[in-house]
Amino acid sequence: MKETKQAPATPEARAAMHEMMAAFEAFKGANDARLDEIERKASADTLLEEKVARIDQAVSSAQARLDRALSEQRRTPIGGEPRTVEAPEAKAAFDGYLRAGQTLEVKAGLSSASNSAGYVVPEQTERAIERRLMAGSPMRDIATVRTVQAGVFRKPVSIAGVGSGWVAETAARPETDPATLALLEFPSADLYASPAATQSLLDDALVDLDEWLAGEVEDAFAAQETQAFVTGDGTNKPRGFLNYEIVSQADHSWGEIGYVPSGGAGAFAATHATDRLIDLIYAPKAQYRPNARFVMNRRTVSTVRKFKDADGNYIWQPAQRAGETASLLGYPVTEIETMPDIAANAPAIAFGDFRRGYLIVDRAGVRVLRDPYSAKPYVLFYTTRRVGGGVQDFDAIKVMKFSAS
Repeated sequence: MKETKQAPATPEARAAMHEMMAAFEAFKGANDARLDEIERKASADTLLEEKVARIDQAVSSAQARLDRALSEQRRTPIGGEPRTVEAPEAKAAFDGYLRAGQTLEVKAGLSSASNSAGYVVPEQTERAIERRLMAGSPMRDIATVRTVQAGVFRKPVSIAGVGSGWVAETAARPETDPATLALLEFPSADLYASPAATQSLLDDALVDLDEWLAGEVEDAFAAQETQAFVTGDGTNKPRGFLNYEIVSQADHSWGEIGYVPSGGAGAFAATHATDRLIDLIYAPKAQYRPNARFVMNRRTVSTVRKFKDADGNYIWQPAQRAGETASLLGYPVTEIETMPDIAANAPAIAFGDFRRGYLIVDRAGVRVLRDPYSAKPYVLFYTTRRVGGGVQDFDAIKVMKFSAS
């Protein structure tokens, strides 16, 4: 069995962790004072409300710095892990293409479907892009990611199991109902970016063009992917888990995402708001809860951070060790900025086992087309990869809809 190694926390991650813990302690003190004043006077002083808001913003900023530090740490390969050794001629040929536009030959291990499609990058460059996307895309961190060779990935799933029953030792065995299967299709679509470079940068022999290209396309690809994985309509892009029909959990069936209401129109219930979050936790079946997590944006996190349970304990807690995430009612929280804000009928909070619930499909191969003409004196690198995605288990993901019922 392969042993999984975890890189030690960097000084930046440890410093961000200490800052986060200090900010949260200050937040708890200020918010406790605000809640006490509301209990005594039915409202809180404006200055106290502003103080809580400022400290809450400090907590959010500290969390963002911690997330960035951990993301940077994940980008660096952990020592001792095997790395792909690229054929020297392929690496040299691709560097020559990027730096000077030298013609590539198939014998160098690189191919092109047509002059307009660009060249398939070496495996080393593709791995660099994938590594950075894994660190920068929160959905890739929590969902299942599969690399395929075909343009459409088809997955048969069982939506009703094989029938079974009890019989005596010598009794007849009546025929049982067969399993009900459905075929899910995950087509991949082109995702592209065109980073630009100066010729002086390309002429610099010390610049690692593999890492440069991966770094340039990382933010563009990660932002587009994350938006599509959450709300994409499936037309020339992945289908987001919030794009499927969202129905009451009581009426939920295969192909739909079930929801539980928040108890208020565009807000949490005025009382016992934590109870609604507990309802959301128990909406999925038991087998999905051990690896489940909350997904929401930072503004929603700011709201639930103020909630307490019946014993007066804050239900949101910061990460206790570097490498961990903040938790809500004991479950990890993943912040995804493309999740909706709290508003009337908005599915602003999701909960479930996203690794079982959502599938990301990567078509093998990244293509690069060098363009020194369109933006002189800059050289553009039209970079494309094919990505698809969609829900693969509709029982694994539930959402909270901000409505009274």
